[in-house]
Amino acid sequence: MLKPQAKVPNLTVKTVGGPDWALSEQSPEHFTFVFFYRGYHCPICRKYLGSIDRKLDELASLGINAVAISSDSKERATRSKEEWRIQNLPIGYDLSIVEARTWGLYVSKAIKPDEPEIFSEPGLFIVRPDNELYAASIQSMPFTRPSIDELIAGFRYIVDNDYPGRGEA
Repeated sequence: MLKPQAKVPNLTVKTVGGPDWALSEQSPEHFTFVFFYRGYHCPICRKYLGSIDRKLDELASLGINAVAISSDSKERATRSKEEWRIQNLPIGYDLSIVEARTWGLYVSKAIKPDEPEIFSEPGLFIVRPDNELYAASIQSMPFTRPSIDELIAGFRYIVDNDYPGRGEA
């Protein structure tokens, strides 16, 4: 299990319509939000990533970068970006199941025909510029994610009060 105040695993993914994205190359003022999502088949992911995409400027004003990543293929990730009208949020793809498990993500088998045979469940990792984990929220199903508005409100407090990461003991 990854713990706050410890280094996170290396992470590099291909992105839809852009260059490879590497966590080690991020240099936000405060944090990088890594949103792992289930994939194209997930209507809740569609809504969630759309809400993040609309708040990207607000995150940037707080010194926060963001990326969304799934184990989807390039084709499925491209469909997500286009059909979900994701304008600004980088969409990473081809996360291996081994990498997903390294991050502590839950992994599910398909139960519907439009789902991939195996895929990772959602997770949010908040990482400092030095690749130290600040906080994490890992879900075993699509219904329990923190809203982007709650995250922004929390991070306004964190930034304003230099609040430390918790859960390290």
